[in-house]
Amino acid sequence: MTTDVTIIGAGLGGLTLARVLHVHGIPATVYEAEPSPAARAQGGMLDIHDYNGQLALEAADLLGEFRGLVLEGRQAMRILDRNGTVLLEKADDGTGGRPEVQRGELRQILLDSLPAGTVRWGHKAGSARTLGDGRHEVTFADGGTVVTNLLVGADGAWSRVRPLLSAATPEYTGKSVVDTYLFDADTRHPAAAKAVGGGSMIVPTPDREIFAHREKGDTLHAYIGLAEPQDWFAAIDFTDAAAATARIAKEFDGWAPELTALITDSDIPPVLRPLYALPAGHRWDRVPGVTLLGDAAHLSAPNGEGANLAMLDGAELGKALAAHPDDTEAALTEYEQAMFPRSAAAAVEELQLHDFLSDHDAPHSLITALTGDERTP
Repeated sequence: MTTDVTIIGAGLGGLTLARVLHVHGIPATVYEAEPSPAARAQGGMLDIHDYNGQLALEAADLLGEFRGLVLEGRQAMRILDRNGTVLLEKADDGTGGRPEVQRGELRQILLDSLPAGTVRWGHKAGSARTLGDGRHEVTFADGGTVVTNLLVGADGAWSRVRPLLSAATPEYTGKSVVDTYLFDADTRHPAAAKAVGGGSMIVPTPDREIFAHREKGDTLHAYIGLAEPQDWFAAIDFTDAAAATARIAKEFDGWAPELTALITDSDIPPVLRPLYALPAGHRWDRVPGVTLLGDAAHLSAPNGEGANLAMLDGAELGKALAAHPDDTEAALTEYEQAMFPRSAAAAVEELQLHDFLSDHDAPHSLITALTGDERTP
């Protein structure tokens, strides 16, 4: 089978591209490894920024649907020290440009906006090869293939499309996070709920941190950050939830109990998530008929920009293809020439954020970065 536009990956970036193409009357097919939209949880909260993610939703003609998903009050943010003392608090006054939504709900409005059959579920890409004349063939894990005139890799960190363009592979950043969830927090975990507050909470130290967010339905989602080599985590048996929880909690001995409760009182087994990144400024030479977006193009450690950039990539690529209906290469060149510096700038900001979080003076270094105020001696 030969198709015109083939998108590998039904994440936010790939779906935004498909939607913007649909708005402009251009059909596309999205191939996704997951067997169904409900195959797995889609992660936690996302702050969708008015300078990238919301622009993408505007191009997708979905701003109204997006606004219906916004969880009021979740832009509130506080920074604590390890003793539980609030050092900085910013209220959500409703005027911020980074409203919070649940990732899964955002993905669903994109799925719902596409014609039936656009997404082909249960198609895990195994490899891709160039056929010449700008055409490519994708082989799926079940042995099936598709030939396409335009191939877009929206397939994340371990993209199967990326090798067509670049030899770069993600490298471990030196840090991992452990996910935990506390449900019905206000009644079952009141001390932790009070510490987190109405939005997000950050407790940064040079090599340990706790980031937590109040999600929908009185749920606290915590990300426990530890700067350790992968061998350190490999020595922990995460199939033994109690033992893994105890081992991670041990690293936070002496922290306030309302903070360590985000580890010890988790209502799910701890989930390890190593953090990887592509080289900052990753780019490639133009190859006819193929490109990348989102993490496939510019994976970085979490900095609040990843989903927003992926969506903007998808929207900008869709608009470029619509603007050059008879010249795909002109569209891809236009898209990449704007995407490369945009993603490189975000990568620099991520490194700066990492420096503030891991500075020997954290959390005060982060407060200085956010407020511009130096501590008084």
